[in-house]
Amino acid sequence: MKRWWKWQKEKKDFSKTQKSISLNHLVFKHESTLLRKLKNVDMWLQHNKITNLQLAIDRLDGIVIQPNETFSFWHLVGNPTKKRGFKTGMVLENGKVKEGTGGGLCQLGNLLFWMTLHSPLTISERWRHSFDVFPDVNRKIPFGCGATLSYNYIDFQLKNETQQAFQFKLWLSDTKLHGKLLSEFEPTCSYEVYEAEHRMQQEVWGGYTRHNIIYRKVLEKEHHTLISDEPIVENHAIMMYSPLLEN
Repeated sequence: MKRWWKWQKEKKDFSKTQKSISLNHLVFKHESTLLRKLKNVDMWLQHNKITNLQLAIDRLDGIVIQPNETFSFWHLVGNPTKKRGFKTGMVLENGKVKEGTGGGLCQLGNLLFWMTLHSPLTISERWRHSFDVFPDVNRKIPFGCGATLSYNYIDFQLKNETQQAFQFKLWLSDTKLHGKLLSEFEPTCSYEVYEAEHRMQQEVWGGYTRHNIIYRKVLEKEHHTLISDEPIVENHAIMMYSPLLEN
């Protein structure tokens, strides 16, 4: 209810305009695999996830974020209920895999967060995963570069504090979730996101935890000169598997 009331008070400040015509300049693009074989996870949950992703994409694809507007995942997507066509998918609760309506949308949150890290947009709300559930298998981005979601109190939000418009383009292929972040003007900076101080450690209670800090370099695009190199987010998670795995 607090979230709903906040939305009503700040309604005029949220992005809500979708346009089929794309903005002219590519800021960043990324893709992630739709179906992965995960231990003790039925594949039908991941197939249902694809339906859930498409329903969310229908509300997000082409959304334009004007200067001073805020992008809110849940404000745009709405409640992922069965009545609206969302299916039972995989959700994580206290480090355990469970079934839940609308499960799998975190993959879209992860994609949006990763693309935003490579832009001048300001992340105003992002929740990290408290548990590291699965080992790194074919990981392409650093640990902790995701954004968890749960309607409606765990949201992903960003604010456009620049003087130009930005736009998300999202779509599914047979095997991938795809995304592009576009801008009104040619980007003047490039971004390098990396992790530092990564460690896994055994705790006194017998389990393991995982930690790192995500940094970002901002570089002037034409001459590749460094503008800034700053920490963005710190991650701490309880590991749900042993780090001493056999091949």
